[in-house]
Amino acid sequence: MYAAVVTSFTAPPRFAQLDAPEPHGEYEAVVDVLATGLHPRVRSQADGSHYTSTGQLPLVPGIDGVGMLGDGRIVYFVLPDTTMGAMAERTVIDLRRSVVLANDLDPVMLAAAMNPGMSSWVGLRRRLDFQPGCSVLIMGATGSAGQMAVQIAKHLGAASVVGAGRDRVLLESLPGLGADATVSLRGDARLVARRLAAAASEVDVVIDYVWGAPTEAAVTALLTARTDRGRAMTWLQLGSTAGPTAALPSVAFRSANFQVLGSGQGSVPTTAILAELPELATRIATGVFAVNPVTVPLADVERAWTTPTAPGERVVIVPTPR
Repeated sequence: MYAAVVTSFTAPPRFAQLDAPEPHGEYEAVVDVLATGLHPRVRSQADGSHYTSTGQLPLVPGIDGVGMLGDGRIVYFVLPDTTMGAMAERTVIDLRRSVVLANDLDPVMLAAAMNPGMSSWVGLRRRLDFQPGCSVLIMGATGSAGQMAVQIAKHLGAASVVGAGRDRVLLESLPGLGADATVSLRGDARLVARRLAAAASEVDVVIDYVWGAPTEAAVTALLTARTDRGRAMTWLQLGSTAGPTAALPSVAFRSANFQVLGSGQGSVPTTAILAELPELATRIATGVFAVNPVTVPLADVERAWTTPTAPGERVVIVPTPR
């Protein structure tokens, strides 16, 4: 079979032939891959920088996708951390990490949106007691996951959503996705912090895909401007596009009702993540959320890896041209 193969963490994957994978154990099965997304998480898998990386090569990247089982059933699957990923004509899945889908659902739409949507959907539903009527700030709202988070927060009942991001064009598009206000994260750090405080100091939940220095400044600014520091603010940490560490002042935790929670592999049990997927898949498939996929044939994976996409687009790799 053909697959995208990573042989060096410093080079993009190449289209190459591999032996077809075989299942081992009662819960494993081979699927014909219909579509799989080129997510930021996949890029970090392929360059060895993700915290789950074992450094083992060669590997086939791809952490999730839509596939067809031998009996014709269509499934969305999340792969374990092995060297046999989803960017191949076939891959091996663990049936316990998959959900059966209706055969008429668009695999490309699901492959594009499930991964970026999963972080905020699972985080809001499984890591905190999110209630309709809450107000939300999204740090990194102009990324793919952040744009989904704007829509998901609104869909789950947020009374107001503030989207903060760096991309000017995408920031201007966020009101069309449901954002009630936007804040640019570009410019002098002190000015950015003041803008955030003016727009979002009273929020109940912060969904953070940024971390690093922007979060350091934002935490202090938001809590300082808050009118009632005894009212809870939960910081949901989902990504780190601005850096893997953030130095938060200890006084933030003592002077306000403030907590930081992470959501991701390890902090949410796999069974809990899988339990959320059917409903999320249904919402995506029925057009509740705006999704902008761009399909690329598997044979062109190297080009897909190195060609910039337009703002808001998500690359989906398909084994055959569509």
